[in-house]
Amino acid sequence: MTANGWFQIFLVIAVVFVITKPLGIFMVRVFNREKTFLDHVLRPVEKLAYRLSGVDENHEMRWTEYAVSKMLFSAVSMVLLYLIQRTQHWLPLNPLKLANVPQALAFNTAASFTTNTNWQNYSGEVVMSYLTQMAGLAYHNFTSAAAGIALAMAVIRGISRKETDKLGNFWVDLTRCCLWVLLPVCLVGSLVLVSQGVVQNLKPYTTATLTEPQTVQVTGADGKTTTQVVREQLIAQGPVASQEVIKELGTNGGGFFGANGAHPYENPTALTNFVTCLGMMLFPMALVLMYGRLLGRPRHGFVIYTVMGILLVGMIGWAIHWDARQPNPGITAHAANDTFAVPSATAEGGKRAVPFPAIAGLPVDQALGNLEGAELRFGTSAGATFAAVTTAFTTGAVNRAHDSLNPMAGLSPFVGLWLNCVFGGKGVGMINFLMFLIIGVFIAGQMVGRTPEYLGRKVGAREMKLAMIALLIHPIMTLGPAGLFAGTAWGTKAESNPAAHGFSEIVYEFSSSSANNGSGFEGLGDTYGFNDNPTPAPTSVPWDIATGLVMLIGRYLPIIATIAMAASLGAKKAAPMGLGTLRDDTVTFGALLFGTIVIIGALLFLPVAALGPLAEHLGPIPFGG
Repeated sequence: MTANGWFQIFLVIAVVFVITKPLGIFMVRVFNREKTFLDHVLRPVEKLAYRLSGVDENHEMRWTEYAVSKMLFSAVSMVLLYLIQRTQHWLPLNPLKLANVPQALAFNTAASFTTNTNWQNYSGEVVMSYLTQMAGLAYHNFTSAAAGIALAMAVIRGISRKETDKLGNFWVDLTRCCLWVLLPVCLVGSLVLVSQGVVQNLKPYTTATLTEPQTVQVTGADGKTTTQVVREQLIAQGPVASQEVIKELGTNGGGFFGANGAHPYENPTALTNFVTCLGMMLFPMALVLMYGRLLGRPRHGFVIYTVMGILLVGMIGWAIHWDARQPNPGITAHAANDTFAVPSATAEGGKRAVPFPAIAGLPVDQALGNLEGAELRFGTSAGATFAAVTTAFTTGAVNRAHDSLNPMAGLSPFVGLWLNCVFGGKGVGMINFLMFLIIGVFIAGQMVGRTPEYLGRKVGAREMKLAMIALLIHPIMTLGPAGLFAGTAWGTKAESNPAAHGFSEIVYEFSSSSANNGSGFEGLGDTYGFNDNPTPAPTSVPWDIATGLVMLIGRYLPIIATIAMAASLGAKKAAPMGLGTLRDDTVTFGALLFGTIVIIGALLFLPVAALGPLAEHLGPIPFGG
């Protein structure tokens, strides 16, 4: 880890801390319908949208109406995206004349982008047309992100308002989030990315002649392997910058190219890498501070912000330590004492034996490190940092192969997926954190023999049942399908690595799907468009269907349960604070939250962690084994 690497990390954290407070204040004004500097431009547009769609902006919804509105909006959006994919071959803006997306993949992608997961079982540049990328995927990047923030607002209103079951208006929250929050920031951000070389055009792909022709082995559909000489390369391009910026700001993660943030057209410079890291963090962190202000308890919001910040810094530090500063145990066990024959004029036979670390010309810890699949353009720590951030904020963007992380470093993104509340995505991460908060308050109340309270409202059996439903859906939808696929040919035939690492690949896929994250270990043979071949992998259809269902269930059941819980709390009469009231703005309360998250998270997922990353670290497999 170099001084430059530490500087990059501290700079990102410092800048996001400075920006999130004013951004949170601005968002409070937007959703409280207070005057902002954008009103002169955007208020007429907003009124026109309501007039055309027949929305009464003064109508307040109960939690059932709010939830139904969200579900209907998602259902219609998902069907439209599915139809665009299934007909893209006949639609405009398809310069390569790409075929219609297969049924299973179209379902998976529609479910993925509708739920803000943005999981990609395909390589975009050889599967999706420009129209599908823009009108289908980029559209969902905006609306699914805005819907997440709108849901957070509904939950906040339910908790903060007194003796009412009204949570606002879904259509108003969705519209204001798109117009006032996402679009202005994305417009500026996309211009910054274009200035750094991120592509933004509608041109056909460019054919380039190679200066050095390459000889490759190609396996045909009949299973026979032939040798071909490649003399030309097709260079993909398209409307990348506009999708890239909302990919990060909306914590979506669905990149234009299959390589995602590791592709030089998506992430060409150190500045774009900095901007993309910053973009992932902005809105989720601002929402926490906004939560405290809307409650009228900014100190309470700061306590939550601090607990999340400690978890985030711990994840980043863990990933960097085990990936950038520690050798890979599998390589260490077999290569530390290995020797290689190198040319020598003095040795007998013209060869001499040289230890591996010496021939690498590096210290042992670096020579025995695993650099395959790592991001090295911006420093050895950049990929590990990005991996921790992308799962902590449930973005799913990647700038390296998570499959290539050292086993213990790979545990860091796993923790982000499993806890699913370390800031998390905009809106839903905050909602997940509130589930841990309610459970922590309940446990604390039971420990001291008092009826649990949060913000002066009694936490009863109904609230706890709804909180437990929202909390347990995630491990159920992760561990159940992962166990099924690990025990059948669906999983074993898709693994690219044996034993513990292959098991981690399977578990990661369902963890990412259930957490609405979208990143992958990318070692599974389940992807369309792999190696620029726009055909399905042999095992892709079961994965498409299973992960699509997991994404839908893992997104919507917890949301419905949480909105119902918030409405139930809001309808109760608030009791005044007394001597026995657990204060929510103290270090003690922060410690309670931290302990609840860590302990419950460990109880839910420690066994599967022991079978995956921990087993791989403690018992490295032989090369070729």
